[in-house]
Amino acid sequence: MEQVDLLILGAGAAGLFCAGSALRAGRRVMVLDHAARPGEKIRISGGGRCNFTNLATAPDRFLSRNPRFAASALARFTAPDFVRLVDRAGIAWHEKAQGQLLCDGKATQITRMLLDRMKGAELRMETAPLSVRHDGMGFVVGTQGGAIHTERLVVATGGKSIPKIGATGLAYDIAAQFGLRMIDTRAGLVPMTFAEQELALCRPLAGVSVEARIRHNGGQFRDALLFTHRGLSGPVILQISSFWQPGETMQIDLAPDHDVAAQLKAARSEAGRVAVSSALGRVLPARLATAICDEMGLSQARLADQPNTRLEALGARVNRWQVRPVGTEGYRTAEVTLGGIDTRDLDARTLQARKVPGLFFIGECVDVTGWLGGYNFQWAWASADAAGRAD
Repeated sequence: MEQVDLLILGAGAAGLFCAGSALRAGRRVMVLDHAARPGEKIRISGGGRCNFTNLATAPDRFLSRNPRFAASALARFTAPDFVRLVDRAGIAWHEKAQGQLLCDGKATQITRMLLDRMKGAELRMETAPLSVRHDGMGFVVGTQGGAIHTERLVVATGGKSIPKIGATGLAYDIAAQFGLRMIDTRAGLVPMTFAEQELALCRPLAGVSVEARIRHNGGQFRDALLFTHRGLSGPVILQISSFWQPGETMQIDLAPDHDVAAQLKAARSEAGRVAVSSALGRVLPARLATAICDEMGLSQARLADQPNTRLEALGARVNRWQVRPVGTEGYRTAEVTLGGIDTRDLDARTLQARKVPGLFFIGECVDVTGWLGGYNFQWAWASADAAGRAD
């Protein structure tokens, strides 16, 4: 039986970073993954440029049953700490917006940096962990190539999001096997889908984007909203999807800088012969303005002919659009998995299971989920560093 000091399951962002942090003189560290290539989620993130961290990282940018759980790891390995590694590796980057940092070049530069950082550890791809057990002295992980014995086992296999790149529920199975509790999982940072009535508006507008503001269940975001053939997407929808629960109605402001009813009333007194759709088109994209006017029976209407009540109803439709999604696109396109391993069963400083010494869970499989914009990568780095450096 092979013997290592630290075995990491998962060669994604958290697993690779943990390997680099865990290297010690004389310590044998190994990373296993069933996939053909390491860092697949890194490769596809940020449109291929990897939104590797966010300068605004703070515990309040994460969702969890215990919102303070992430604070310890995030404080000990910060966004500037990761930026220093990126700079040292000679990787050019830029700040996109709201603290989001992305590579100027390809996301694979980050993967290469992580692989360079873990030199001295062994990486075995296309090696699936088939079983895990505790033998009283440590952990035995079975693979198709034989069993591996380790004193410490770090589970960094991620959540269920984007199964086409290899996501599985392995971390949850291992946690359940060793008696750790779970918070129900669901897709997060994901496009939302609508029933046929709303789709009658969305389908013809597929590809139209507008800046919108949404407040829901404690989440408040303002960013681009994108109409799709299935419903709504864009950053503001991905953000609020993590706060939305099935069956709930959301209110969307499609013109957050405008009191649409007041502006239409003012326009009526100045140029009443203008079509309502043309006046609304000064606030919204023309296709969206026309579609909303058609929906409200105002396709051929002039401003001069509309009473205040009609313009107020139109303003409410734009500034307080009530929508009830029927669901989301699910794990297929979700950027993260909400829920996961209950933080009550993990030590906040080390990510070690409280009742199973030597067993650690890091990254997305834990019930810590960041906002869109690099926060989840920062949690991967911070939680991985905490486990890798644990005594």
